[in-house]
Amino acid sequence: MFKEENPLHILYWLIICILSFLLFFLFVKLFPFYGAVFSFLWSIFFPFLLSLFIAYLLYPIVQRIHSLNIPKGLAILIIYVLFFGGIIFAVNRIYPLFVMQLTDLSEQLPEFITTYKKWIYQLYESTAFLPEMVHDKMDGLFLKIESGMENMVSKLVTSITKIFDIIIVITVIPVLVFYFLKDTKRIKDWLKKWIPSKYHQRAHEVLYSIDKSLGNYIRGQLLVSLFVSITTFTCFYFLDLKYALVLAIIMGVTNFIPYFGPIIGALPALAIALTVSTKLVLFVLLTVFVIQLIESNLLSPYIVGKSIHIHPVAIIFALLVGGKIGGVIGLLLAVPLLTICNEIVKQVVTKNSTD
Repeated sequence: MFKEENPLHILYWLIICILSFLLFFLFVKLFPFYGAVFSFLWSIFFPFLLSLFIAYLLYPIVQRIHSLNIPKGLAILIIYVLFFGGIIFAVNRIYPLFVMQLTDLSEQLPEFITTYKKWIYQLYESTAFLPEMVHDKMDGLFLKIESGMENMVSKLVTSITKIFDIIIVITVIPVLVFYFLKDTKRIKDWLKKWIPSKYHQRAHEVLYSIDKSLGNYIRGQLLVSLFVSITTFTCFYFLDLKYALVLAIIMGVTNFIPYFGPIIGALPALAIALTVSTKLVLFVLLTVFVIQLIESNLLSPYIVGKSIHIHPVAIIFALLVGGKIGGVIGLLLAVPLLTICNEIVKQVVTKNSTD
């Protein structure tokens, strides 16, 4: 396929890739200098991006209902009422409990850390034979974990309890989603104006390929993560584990992360259980194992399937890079971004091979 490719052409694209990587690296490293501007722009565009994402998820369902000879406006209204009605009902029941548990966790965190410090001192006594440098490294690690946990929980409590942001979500996003669903064709026509006419067919093929892989993956993962959250909350509630709702939501969100997600999600639950008893730790560990067994062997193969068709090695590499650059957010975005890049490359290679 690449035998007849001009070496200068290959070198050109290699240089472009290297320069793009360096530019992205500088973008990440210089973030503190323009972080305030970026934060301001993010606060403005976030409702639009979230509304586009919700509309993107709901649009295939609207089209499916519309194909049953139901007017598109009525189909949008049905999905609109069901989706946002369900969201409002869930928020009304879950949000106050979630904030209460998260606030309580923030207040109890120093007590948990004190308990962990006792175990650390016991660990020191059992590892007294090790060099002092090892103990210094352990001290530094535990101090980083302690400060990181406190900052993370306090930031989460602050962001979730911002009344202004909640008002925006409640009032603006439903309106934006409605218009995005209603005017999908007009938005597509407007975007086509910015693409030369000779590339319309190619752009359609690329976007269709991305939508087929990425859309099915995201919708399937949302359903699976919802199952994980509900099942985890039910089990933790009956185990009488504190902060069951917060821990269940963490499990559901991190379930989006392939391979590493279940481990990351289980760590907070095990840390809380460890302050109660070893027996509870074993029960929590067994619960997480059974839920992940059901999710990975029964639900994911049927609901998500092999929609992204990417080798596990490439996924793990993307996760490591995403985690290094953006932490948990980077881990969550790694696979979707990899899927988009993979589909674009596949389309370009296919085009070159057929020419």
